[in-house]
Amino acid sequence: MRITGSADPQLWIPITDSFGWKGRRHRKAAIRMLLGQANLMMGRTDKPGSRLGAWTMSQAAPALMRRFDGRVLAWTWKAEPELVAAMATVQELTPQVRIARATRPIEYDDTVTFATALGAGEKLVMLTPPTENAAPFASYTWDTGTHIVTLNAIGSDRERFGTLIPALDDLARSIRLADDLTTGEAPDVLRIDPS
Repeated sequence: MRITGSADPQLWIPITDSFGWKGRRHRKAAIRMLLGQANLMMGRTDKPGSRLGAWTMSQAAPALMRRFDGRVLAWTWKAEPELVAAMATVQELTPQVRIARATRPIEYDDTVTFATALGAGEKLVMLTPPTENAAPFASYTWDTGTHIVTLNAIGSDRERFGTLIPALDDLARSIRLADDLTTGEAPDVLRIDPS
């Protein structure tokens, strides 16, 4: 199972297919922001995201994304890549995944219904996370019965993260499942010759 997403190119830079120089600066800035947020969550306020670590990870990220083969898509905010990074994933809905979702902290119960082409999903926005050092985030989730599709976005600025929610909603609405269909696999499919 794969996913696709059509993010607005005026607002988002894709990280998934940004091999080489394309999107390199945005990719590195987003990774540095995520490393800095991880340090803050561990209580290390004196250590921002490492420049060398961000550079190393930004070089490996496109190859890793390609290995996920359409199961992971990632974007960063075009105007300011340090402000927000978003990642969409699809994974098989195993009993372990169901248990992990059911045992989340109570703060994760404050979801609202968010319907898209994937069906009735859930949206959770945490502008002020429960712990002081945690970053603001938004999470969108759809249960297809066999797979779970999620879009998670994390920001670096609590005051400005809320202004990006409409753009994140649009990004979430663009996510679709992309099933592979081999010719002859379904006899009731009409194929028209492209002439």
